[in-house]
Amino acid sequence: MTVRQIRIFGDPVLKTVSDPVGPGVDVSGLVEDLIDSVKVPGRAGVAAPQIGVNLRVFSYNVDGRIGYVINPELVEVSGEPELVDEGCLSVPGLYFKRRRYPFARVRGVDLDGKPVELSGTGTMAQALQHETDHLNGELYIDGLDKDTKREAMRAIRESDWF
Repeated sequence: MTVRQIRIFGDPVLKTVSDPVGPGVDVSGLVEDLIDSVKVPGRAGVAAPQIGVNLRVFSYNVDGRIGYVINPELVEVSGEPELVDEGCLSVPGLYFKRRRYPFARVRGVDLDGKPVELSGTGTMAQALQHETDHLNGELYIDGLDKDTKREAMRAIRESDWF
């Protein structure tokens, strides 16, 4: 059980599509680390690539609900996409407005291989979309409009961590 270091923009694992967790593969240690890592105050979600593991697993911590999903697939989004403030642990300290659907649903499995379905609105919907994007090799800045993305890239280049 460890709070793992978060990989930062520029690390190739963040731009790599994550592999599914195969049947019978024990990822209990990874799940424990993801849950420990998401419990740090101010965190809504941590995807496995953010801690350097190229597998389709993420944890979440929204409105007092803490959990994880293995092999999540975003199966439903609905509503009119709206501009929301968004940030990312892998792009520290920078927040930009980005369009997200107000409702999202993911399906996956737990450590026992039993089906898991998570859905929500507001922060949960945003987290489900954001963490699934990570598993698909995308960062939130990839979905910014052209002018905002240009501003984000400039801010990244000027940041003290880049």
